[in-house]
Amino acid sequence: MLLGASDNFNGDKIMQVTVAFNHFGQGLIQRMPRVRWGFVHVVNNDYTHWLMYAIGGSSGPTVLSQGNRFIAPNNDAAKEITHRDYASQDVWKNWQWSSVQDYFMNGAKFTESGNHVTNLPYKKQFIMKPRPGIYASRLTRWSGALPCIANLPC
Repeated sequence: MLLGASDNFNGDKIMQVTVAFNHFGQGLIQRMPRVRWGFVHVVNNDYTHWLMYAIGGSSGPTVLSQGNRFIAPNNDAAKEITHRDYASQDVWKNWQWSSVQDYFMNGAKFTESGNHVTNLPYKKQFIMKPRPGIYASRLTRWSGALPCIANLPC
């Protein structure tokens, strides 16, 4: 899930995206999401599998992760949830990436950076209120494609 057109297009600074109630599981490697510029609210998702990382970014995005469950893979080299591209730590340490009420299992680790996300791009009453991450599997149990059959109502 790639959010943002290009590292060279700073017009995406005004982008505001919410990624909510998804189950990210078997067969996924990375980019759940991968964001350039802008603001992304990652809320009440269930991450049960990734091979490289779950949430990535470049060009200074703001990431607010709330109420997600992260179950790290058994590979010790892939326990880190976050990944920052095309920037040294001296640069990305100022990007605002926060984890609030997330639930970590099997050694999963979210590396926060910058100041805690409080400068929301819209009024606080318009942001989804998360449930704690321990509820993520319940909140996402019916996520995914509908079991529809062609030419019949779902």
